[in-house]
Amino acid sequence: MASSSTVTLEKTTTVVQSHNKDVESSPRTTMKTPLLVKGRKIGGDVGEDVVVDKRCCGHKHKKLELVSYDELPEFLRHNEFIVDYYRSEWPVKEALLSAFSIHNETINVWTHLIGFFVFLALTVCAATMVPMEYEAPHYHLGTSMGVAMANITGKNAVVLRTYSTDGAAVVVAMKALQRRPTNNVSIEAEVAAGVLSSPPAAHHRVTRWPFYAYMCGAMFCLLMSSLCHLLACHSEHASYVFLRLDYAGITGLIVTSFYPLVYYTFLCDPFYQSLYLGFITVSGAAAVAVSLLPVFERPELRWARAGLFACMAMSGLVPIVHKMVVFGDRPEAVITTAYEMAMGAFYFAGVVVYATRVPERWMPGRFDLAGHSHQLFHVLVVAGAYAHYLAGLVYLGWRDMEGCWCS
Repeated sequence: MASSSTVTLEKTTTVVQSHNKDVESSPRTTMKTPLLVKGRKIGGDVGEDVVVDKRCCGHKHKKLELVSYDELPEFLRHNEFIVDYYRSEWPVKEALLSAFSIHNETINVWTHLIGFFVFLALTVCAATMVPMEYEAPHYHLGTSMGVAMANITGKNAVVLRTYSTDGAAVVVAMKALQRRPTNNVSIEAEVAAGVLSSPPAAHHRVTRWPFYAYMCGAMFCLLMSSLCHLLACHSEHASYVFLRLDYAGITGLIVTSFYPLVYYTFLCDPFYQSLYLGFITVSGAAAVAVSLLPVFERPELRWARAGLFACMAMSGLVPIVHKMVVFGDRPEAVITTAYEMAMGAFYFAGVVVYATRVPERWMPGRFDLAGHSHQLFHVLVVAGAYAHYLAGLVYLGWRDMEGCWCS
């Protein structure tokens, strides 16, 4: 039985034993970081060379090495300020395994892959847990059992808890309190009567699909981004496909970010709800269509890409301003707007960093492995997406309690 291939590293010469015969090569400097080859981690210091006897892509020998920017084919040249540690035209298996090795895309892969699993966990929690608590100014409500009431005072906070699956008791209790906002007399009897007189199915939780659409949009964006950074190095065709999926993911995140904001804010106003949802959905479809053009990925159009996505996101200011005009006196509107402004700030900072390629522009080569602009952009995107998730929870609490009821 033929023995498996082995790799011997020396300071001056590297010898590779294959099924055919020994091959001796002159010393070269090609390998600077460890790689995963055939399930094993190998690597060398400066002055060493790694040659792998591996039949792939029609070639008898396939050298897996990190190369400099100048050695890249045109389709992989995106940022000339990242000067080294590139993977170029690697086989799919090795490209996948490179997630566990060091190169200039490692942090890009993991920042969004970890973000994907975080949002997956948040989605599972939201799907399996009933909202337990909601707070609003002007009242205080103590809790015991399913819904318990006590100590109503002038400007304390209302805390409503429910352990039921339909939330009916919470809604009735909230309405009873709002009918008597300044009365310090105990209203337990009134609330209890309302709860007892309300049929079990009289109130239902508001539909969740806009919230889950956003969570799916965020997960799709993060996962496509990770796969793009991991596998686009395989070939020109792979680069084209995964870059389009990456752009589609960004568009999906922006579009679905509108859904909780618009749907829950204008729950009682179907005209504006349909108007805003239709506008952002059509805009997203148009953005995806534009991103299919090959010219869209050219490095010199970096500002055009950033501008397109930024304009889509900025259009969200219209329904936010509308929300504050109509519901400006509501604490839910103020809290969700604060979260949405935080989200916008994170996204805007990310766009600026992405477009200007700071800090690697100032010190080319210094941030090849860690700290370059695209990694910072990824972190800011995850932070912005999480801020909007928090806003979504407030929207759910608001509409679970009130539906379309108005005082």
